[in-house]
Amino acid sequence: MATVELLGPALVRELAAQLDVHPTKKLGQNFVHDHGTVRRIVKTAGVQPGEHVIEVGPGLGSLTLALLEADARVTAIEIDTRLAKQLPNTVARLAPDAAANLEVIESDALLVEQVEGVPVAVVANLPYNVSVPVLLHLLERVPSLRRGVVMVQREVGERLAATPGSKVYGAPSVKAAWYGRMRTAGLVGRSVFWPVPNVDSVLVAFEAHDELPGDDDLRRRVFALVDAAFGQRRKMLRQAVASCFADAAAASAALEAAGIDSTARGEALVLDDFVRLASVQSR
Repeated sequence: MATVELLGPALVRELAAQLDVHPTKKLGQNFVHDHGTVRRIVKTAGVQPGEHVIEVGPGLGSLTLALLEADARVTAIEIDTRLAKQLPNTVARLAPDAAANLEVIESDALLVEQVEGVPVAVVANLPYNVSVPVLLHLLERVPSLRRGVVMVQREVGERLAATPGSKVYGAPSVKAAWYGRMRTAGLVGRSVFWPVPNVDSVLVAFEAHDELPGDDDLRRRVFALVDAAFGQRRKMLRQAVASCFADAAAASAALEAAGIDSTARGEALVLDDFVRLASVQSR
């Protein structure tokens, strides 16, 4: 393992003051300053020496340094110009032997269309306000990703990992299931962040399917059906997904052809149900 000095509370505040950074709710900035937490995230992700890892929102570099400590190659995507420009300097100071293993992309993660190399994992403390869109975007755009661990708001994490019948099962649950299996992997205390957030956090671990359920065209139709079904989740499916068909009668016929009860609601369906319905829709 590389010799790395991790960020503690004093270094986090020193760097923030140096950059005149005042964490904002708009960017979902809450910086981790606990060594045990960042090492736990890296361990849970199963990061191996030499593996190429994507990190979104590295901030001041707490998790970045822990990934470099594990001898990973890190592509860090940071939207804040000051933080993006400072990160290589921080790594050069605290992890000089690992500095060559860091690449920083200054961009909104939602605008990143591809990443150089073959990253196999995503490991990140995702901004609470955009965590689901960012994760789904990366899984779509970087098909080499096989696993990962993201730290997100507890409510969001439980939605991602939810199964049918759960109160929090919804569109994010089904869309995430397209790419792989999501599971919660432990809570994270509020005190490990600066500033202290007013919400709880959870780790969500991800393992990719060996094969996706279908191509991009099928995925787009599945996701449109998912959005329709959960956009009006109190309505029966024949009404909720009617906008994806000629009319409610056509929706009922398609549901019947797919072997789905037209009076059921979206929360009762698993991913395979939506895939069958989207396949019928394309005929």
